[in-house]
Amino acid sequence: MTTGPLRRRRLRRRSWPWWLLVVAFVAVPIVEIYVIIQVGQAIGPWWTILLLVADSIFGSWLIAHEGRRAWQALTVALSSGRMPSRELADGALILIGGTLMLSPGFVTDAFGIVLILPFTRPFARAALTRVVSRRLLAAPRQSPGPG
Repeated sequence: MTTGPLRRRRLRRRSWPWWLLVVAFVAVPIVEIYVIIQVGQAIGPWWTILLLVADSIFGSWLIAHEGRRAWQALTVALSSGRMPSRELADGALILIGGTLMLSPGFVTDAFGIVLILPFTRPFARAALTRVVSRRLLAAPRQSPGPG
């Protein structure tokens, strides 16, 4: 039975940041609706709808194109026998960016494009690497139990 700081550290690590859920499910849709209304007032409702549909079509094409390139890079890395960490990070970023691109709205599409485009993805990959390495370094080490 663990007590003291180790137990508190484990509990803190397991807890999900509640504010992230609030942002994801409340703030983002409100911002998206606001931006869609502003764009609709500027260019008209039909042009706004057309722009959202065209954006989704472009996002689908971009996801397929970059996903194919990431898959090819992953297979090349695996066949050459090296650790495909960069390729796996790219795949994860394309998956997240694709999810953002397929959701309706201009703000999530902008973030999705940043994660998918090959010339902006290195910045997102660096941020992802920092987050993952911080989580891995902060994880408490498990000592082997008796037996």
